[in-house]
Amino acid sequence: MTSNSIESRQHIAKMQDRLEQTVDHLRHDIEKIDEPQLKAMFETTAEVLIGLNSAFKHYEQKNEAAWN
Repeated sequence: MTSNSIESRQHIAKMQDRLEQTVDHLRHDIEKIDEPQLKAMFETTAEVLIGLNSAFKHYEQKNEAAWN
């Protein structure tokens, strides 16, 4: 494994952690919000971030044709 590959994996891991933290924060804040539209926006944002996190996993695993 090259140093670039190791460094890339470290960057991916950091980004995945940040995305997960943001999702957790959004979902926690949903409980504190009374406005239905804002709750929907937070939940939609959380779902999009989960999708991005999946894309990072697929990139790392190279199990999608786009990442080969």
